[in-house]
Amino acid sequence: MYRNDRRRFLSIAVLVLSVAIWSACNQANTTSSAAASSDAGKIPVTTKSEEARKEFLQGRDLSEKLLGQESLQHFDQALALDPDFASAELARANNSPTAKEFFDHEKKAVSLADKASDGEKLLILANEAGTNGNVVKQKEYLEQLVAAYPNDERAHSNLGNYYFGQQDIAQAIEQYKKTTELAPNYSPVYNNLGYAYRQQGDYANAEQAFKKYVELIPNDPNPYDSYAELLLKMGRFDDSIAQYSKALSVDPHFVPSHFGISADLMYQGKPDEAAAELQKLADQARNDGELRTAFFGLAVVATDSGKLDKALQAMDKEYAVAEKKSDVAAMAADLQAKGNIAAEIPKYDLAKQLFDRSMQMIQDSSLSQEIKDNATLLHHFNMAALAIGKKDYAAAKTHAEEFRQGAEASKNPVQVQQSYELAGRIALAEKDYDKAIAELEQANQQNPRNLYRLGQAYQGEGDNAKAREFYVQAAGFNSLPQLNYSFIRSKAQKMAAGKSA
Repeated sequence: MYRNDRRRFLSIAVLVLSVAIWSACNQANTTSSAAASSDAGKIPVTTKSEEARKEFLQGRDLSEKLLGQESLQHFDQALALDPDFASAELARANNSPTAKEFFDHEKKAVSLADKASDGEKLLILANEAGTNGNVVKQKEYLEQLVAAYPNDERAHSNLGNYYFGQQDIAQAIEQYKKTTELAPNYSPVYNNLGYAYRQQGDYANAEQAFKKYVELIPNDPNPYDSYAELLLKMGRFDDSIAQYSKALSVDPHFVPSHFGISADLMYQGKPDEAAAELQKLADQARNDGELRTAFFGLAVVATDSGKLDKALQAMDKEYAVAEKKSDVAAMAADLQAKGNIAAEIPKYDLAKQLFDRSMQMIQDSSLSQEIKDNATLLHHFNMAALAIGKKDYAAAKTHAEEFRQGAEASKNPVQVQQSYELAGRIALAEKDYDKAIAELEQANQQNPRNLYRLGQAYQGEGDNAKAREFYVQAAGFNSLPQLNYSFIRSKAQKMAAGKSA
């Protein structure tokens, strides 16, 4: 699993349309106020308690191995020993199993930032900016961090994670390579580097990076899990299951590996076995985040099988978990997912009700104004999509223009790509295939639905060879369970085989 994928399990990315970062620090400063620099040019850790520092470092080590649940007790103990420990609050936020806990601890970290070192403060502010979708500020803070601590491997790794999140893979790889030069045995960066190469389609270098990751920490589950995900992407499903099984032999509770096996089984045409794997995950869930992940996976398996009503039922179960804790961000995200499933049925009126509820829930919450503004912007995206489905192209263009203006104002690359997606979808619906291709080529190519739409556009233009190329890419996307892929996978397979969808 890639480090930032933890945010998928919080289910807030669909709301804030951003990728937030996480980092911890690696050198202690046990005075009540931090110095501006530290020994060897590393980011200090500011705490009044040496014992708190030890707990924090143990938690950080577990977290960097993607053992978030196991890290929590150490961060909680660090905070019990030093309630003003800003970096511990940040780490506790980013390892939280629920969105509600994440926001509570991030807010506390921000309130304590002035008591921390300059480096820690930059990390906290970058995290907050990412959560709020302010990627311009997020980048500024991380660049300041690297400039202030050029010899800190975590500073470079965090900047690399930012670039990865914005799909600037070349820049991400540059930062990750710098990290390996500074700290050749810093294992997490080989995980990140493997995913970056994989995103480029460079499977040979991805495999080498993951093998190095395994070599460095052979007794931890995530190296095997990450290698398994590469094999999943390559369509080597049996080999992938074998690697996921290795991860689970190390840690039977390692959630991403159960999730990954369900994907392998689903793509092998074994939906019942995939669902059974996810039910196993649900039965042994240790927290709400793990339980919600299982229910989401079940919704994807049902969607992939064309059982959309059953998918909605699974999402209802996921929503109920969040509702018990009044986890507003997670509840709103679940309503978004339900709206997308309803639109696929298609039940456009139901979808609109769900999207409306989601937005209103965020507006009525105590979340930041930036998140509320992003929810409003996302609502325009959703309304444009529904209008396209209903063939109300005038309304679709009005909402798409509102979204485009907001995306350009935010300078958020993810949102800008989504604005191209909307323009391409409208053009495709209006059979303006040249425009559809021009717009969709600038949309997110890591969204398999856009690959499928490009296939449709080239087919409409009469270029069947190019159309098949995109249908094949869409059909073989082989991601971890996600709704966008499940909506089009079987249709893409049929089109790639020259059959009607």
